[in-house]
Amino acid sequence: MQRMRMDARKKDTRRKIELGGLVIKAGLHSEADAVILGLLTLAAKTLSGSNSETQRARFLAEGNAQFQGENHAQN
Repeated sequence: MQRMRMDARKKDTRRKIELGGLVIKAGLHSEADAVILGLLTLAAKTLSGSNSETQRARFLAEGNAQFQGENHAQN
């Protein structure tokens, strides 16, 4: 039981580190915490709005392009 909790905590910590890395990759590391939270909150509202599938596709395409650009830069 305790081992399972420890594993869950490690997974949670790892995910938070990954999300922080995405903030840095997006170039937002120098923004105020409130700006980042506001931006993410507005994006979350966009993804639950009436045009959510179109916006999700747009965000996904941009994210994939950014990751592709990163992969090309490493090669």
